[in-house]
Amino acid sequence: MAKVDAVKAEENALSFASDVRNYAHQIWLAGLGAYAKAGKDGAEYFKSLVSEGEELEKQGKELVSERVEAVSSKVESFKERVQARAGGRFNKVEQVFDERVASALSRMGIPSKKDIDQLSAKLDLLSASLKSMQNK
Repeated sequence: MAKVDAVKAEENALSFASDVRNYAHQIWLAGLGAYAKAGKDGAEYFKSLVSEGEELEKQGKELVSERVEAVSSKVESFKERVQARAGGRFNKVEQVFDERVASALSRMGIPSKKDIDQLSAKLDLLSASLKSMQNK
């Protein structure tokens, strides 16, 4: 009976070892399957994240654009109100500034645009006169 028990123990040990080997192999195969699925699904998941990111970026740009337009219209409205309240003050300040700059340029001997335009007209007349004299 000791021999029968020994044979049964050996069969049990071989069966147990075979079962362990089968389970280890199945675990190995499951790991390979998980790795392959993660690689395939990972690429698709990455693509979906990029797509969602693009949509969020588009929405963000639209929101920023709307806000900038709103602020711009408020600034323009404020500017118009200030100009309406100030009336001709801005124009008067601009006119005084132009006059002072023109006066300073005149004192320095720098001709104004009006002076240059008059000189240019005289040169055109002189050139025309010379040309007509050459043709005679």
